[in-house]
Amino acid sequence: MRTIHIDEIVKVVRDLCIEANYYLNEDIKNAFLKYKEEENFKLAKDIIDILIKNAEIAKNENMPMCQDTGMAVIFVEIGQDVHIVGGSLKEAINEGVRRGYIEGYLRKSVVNDPIERINTKDNTPAIIYTDIVEGDKLKITVVPKGFGSENMSQLKMLRPADGVEGIKDFVLNVVKEAGPNPCPPIVVGVGIGGTFEYCAYLAKKALLRPIDKRNENPFYAKLEEELLNAINSLGIGPQGFGGKTTALAVNIEAYATHIAGLPVAVNISCHATRHAEKVL
Repeated sequence: MRTIHIDEIVKVVRDLCIEANYYLNEDIKNAFLKYKEEENFKLAKDIIDILIKNAEIAKNENMPMCQDTGMAVIFVEIGQDVHIVGGSLKEAINEGVRRGYIEGYLRKSVVNDPIERINTKDNTPAIIYTDIVEGDKLKITVVPKGFGSENMSQLKMLRPADGVEGIKDFVLNVVKEAGPNPCPPIVVGVGIGGTFEYCAYLAKKALLRPIDKRNENPFYAKLEEELLNAINSLGIGPQGFGGKTTALAVNIEAYATHIAGLPVAVNISCHATRHAEKVL
């Protein structure tokens, strides 16, 4: 049995909140360069150049790459041989978010209640997902999720008879309806299967996978490519001004489901698709 004190968790979450908001992931940077070369529309190229420069300024000046520093979504994989000591894991995570958003000068965007809407002034509470896994490690992934893209996400309970074509139509329609609102080029997370709420979780989790890594299942890997090509044929383009680069990737995660259902969720993420992780 391995023990981890909550003080270590607080510090890691604090640091990851800042890191995820300041520094663009390498897979996204590489995709910008790749798609810039493939674009034949000058305005689209120029916009991608601006996004690259924006990320460089954020990194060099130690400042957020976007004014919407998101609601903190935290994925925690807890090894079954780990014992957390010194207090509550949930409270430790929220304390880390609190310190990260205050000390990192990140915008506080969370309100205490969806109707009362009083700002909590420290970006807590976070959304926390925990998963018990084998081993004695603790993996923490911080995802600052902005709501320009989150608001464009949708879920639909398809019928089994709708099949793959129904899934494709739904994903494409969600992207079409979103248009320029989620700050394209976007990353599209798709969850298929499970239950009403679990397919939404899968769609969010799909956004954690590097965009240059396809689904391990050849069927879903092929579907990811087909959807990406179809989305990039829509002509929405970077920031909605036209071009071939509407999406950088489509990431699909699937799970078993009921014989009577085909739940599908589409979680859209902006061009930054921020996340940072650490293993303790």
